[in-house]
Amino acid sequence: MLNLDPTELISRLLTLVIALTLHEYAHARVATWFGDDTPRLAGRLTLNPLRHLDPFGSLMLVVAGYGWAKPVPINPATLRQRSRAGVMLVSLAGPFSNLLLAGLGSLPYHLLRASSGVSLGGFSFVEQFLISFVVLNVTLCIFNLLPVAPLDGEKVLEYLLPEPARKVLYAVRPYGMFILLALLFVMPMLGVDVFGAVVRAPVLAISRFLLGL
Repeated sequence: MLNLDPTELISRLLTLVIALTLHEYAHARVATWFGDDTPRLAGRLTLNPLRHLDPFGSLMLVVAGYGWAKPVPINPATLRQRSRAGVMLVSLAGPFSNLLLAGLGSLPYHLLRASSGVSLGGFSFVEQFLISFVVLNVTLCIFNLLPVAPLDGEKVLEYLLPEPARKVLYAVRPYGMFILLALLFVMPMLGVDVFGAVVRAPVLAISRFLLGL
């Protein structure tokens, strides 16, 4: 965070509030559509950021570009879909919301660029904010699809795996946060940047496509 200029810091903070709030709201809304009242009872069926933001996950998004919010509680037994399928669809709603936000954020960027020529000139802050908004939302989408608990991709993997393999997943699940932090911090210090290899390429490809860069 110390290396960020004020414009980039403000851009990340604004994106943080919007992206993580919509991400968790999407989980809560889809779970509710499928008949689970748990998110509403927990106060998570709301667009109030204070109900969703996790202090450490928010700091991670600002500092590292990766982050998370407080997981939305659901009760798979009450979902109208089959339990694992319902959980998988609820899980996918969060990353999909970020991809949708990235697409929406790219529209005013192209409008401003078209009205100002190749360089946005006087719109430098707006340009930087929109680029940051698109890239961070794409990053959140791809990052949350990684198959490590408590990320959404782990629930998707659970649905796709055969029963014997799920037992391995369940055994590893309690250690998911430790694995996640090790991959984020420890492995890069050892010269192995797993997230850079797995996340960076699709994030750059999708962001460049959306922004036309």
